[in-house]
Amino acid sequence: MAVAMSTDTAPVAGANDTSVGEPVTPAGASPRGPVTSASYSLTVRLTADGDPASIGRIATAVGSAGGAVTAIDVVDSRSDGLTVDVTCSAADAAHSEEMVEALRGVPGVTVRKVSDRTFLLHLGGKIEVQSRVPLKTRDDLSMAYTPGVARVCLALAEHPEDVRRLTIKGNTVAVVTDGSAVLGLGNIGPGAAMPVMEGKAVLFKRFADIDAWPICLDTQDVDEIVRTVELIAPGFGGINLEDIAAPRCFEIEARLREKLDIPVFHDDQHGTAIVALAALKNALRVVDKNLADVKIVVAGGGAAGTAIVSLLLKAGVSNVLVWDREGILSPDDERLTGAKLDLARRTNPAGVRGELPDALTGADVFIGVSAANVLAVEDLTRMNEKAVVFPMANPTPEVDPVRAREHAAIVASGRSDLPNQINNVLAFPGVFRGLLDARATEISDGMLLAAADALAAVVRDDQLNANFIIPSVFDPAVTAAVAAAVAEQARHEPGATVEVSGIETAPV
Repeated sequence: MAVAMSTDTAPVAGANDTSVGEPVTPAGASPRGPVTSASYSLTVRLTADGDPASIGRIATAVGSAGGAVTAIDVVDSRSDGLTVDVTCSAADAAHSEEMVEALRGVPGVTVRKVSDRTFLLHLGGKIEVQSRVPLKTRDDLSMAYTPGVARVCLALAEHPEDVRRLTIKGNTVAVVTDGSAVLGLGNIGPGAAMPVMEGKAVLFKRFADIDAWPICLDTQDVDEIVRTVELIAPGFGGINLEDIAAPRCFEIEARLREKLDIPVFHDDQHGTAIVALAALKNALRVVDKNLADVKIVVAGGGAAGTAIVSLLLKAGVSNVLVWDREGILSPDDERLTGAKLDLARRTNPAGVRGELPDALTGADVFIGVSAANVLAVEDLTRMNEKAVVFPMANPTPEVDPVRAREHAAIVASGRSDLPNQINNVLAFPGVFRGLLDARATEISDGMLLAAADALAAVVRDDQLNANFIIPSVFDPAVTAAVAAAVAEQARHEPGATVEVSGIETAPV
């Protein structure tokens, strides 16, 4: 069992520290496997006796426990021994404890302090506010604040369309959640959701130079969420809805899009859909199949599944079945209501019934955004030759992506430790960069399709293969390509509205 998190701090290698800890692994989380991860990395402070072989025994102990040593740093050296910091990676929280116990069993070695590096990284939060203008002189102060700022305020009162150009609004996004569907952790509330929303803000800044701010709301009432976002909207150029459970998220997004004059984007829906479509386009290029001809099965009729299906249909797919806990969603199923009934009507006009393996019979593509281990590897044999399989549930996919390769030509998942990671960070920074650059007041299906096409095109013909259908999140071409495509579509799409400046700021 994992050790409870402690707020006690002590210095380790010059940094503040929390003692080792990790929340109890949620139901459905993956068991420890052979792959270690930096997200479960520790720095263990040890004192070792003067035996020259001590360091070797330390490294051997970590390795024998299945861990990976990434650094051994000498903190203090004396004639009778050493104080060292050993940094090592584990597969999960329980594995971390096994490594520590292995170190405690090394003769001549004493464990002094154990620091969880992931918790260390989060101490004090991950984002901050910095000034973009100098405040070194009286002149600086008089222009940035009073009395000079009053001139800008009066100008904006006369020309409110220029708030985006003369304030942070033009480069700021609100990352809004109610904490009801955070990662694969479920309804953990707004406070516990904060690290994820901070992380989202970090990604916005890193990949698109957008200033984003976490807005974690202490309500799960649709009316209250809509009204709250409506009230804070004047300070932001876009709204990124995040980790809000279905079906509530559908109504919140629809109502905010109707009320606000800035783009509203639910990343769990549309970001996932963009990246999945881009990956699928390239996968079909590899297996020489056409988007309009393939049969696609989508596991999961929630937010992500609904958005993926909608974008697939817009892209020209005609044969889609959706499976959820009710089975294959069928329009004549009297149990279905609301969003799931609508999904069934748009995807299964023949009224096919059955379970997930039945849906896979004769399918070319499987896309999973549902739950862990809902599909047996053997069921993939029901699919057509050159099958494409995208099990994307987190933290554990619908089917083991490694074993899926035995029966599929191409496999992609949400995992960072395997090829073809389908990651929303490939989409949302570029999408918002394009929207903000174009001063768009809304987002359309045409912009989503343009983003998917641009993302797919980042992978050149000479790069494309079964293990590389989607670019790396660190490819600098990704954000630029997606942003340019979205901005172009925003400026030229029929019916799109783009704000035009009303204030002339050139020198007189």
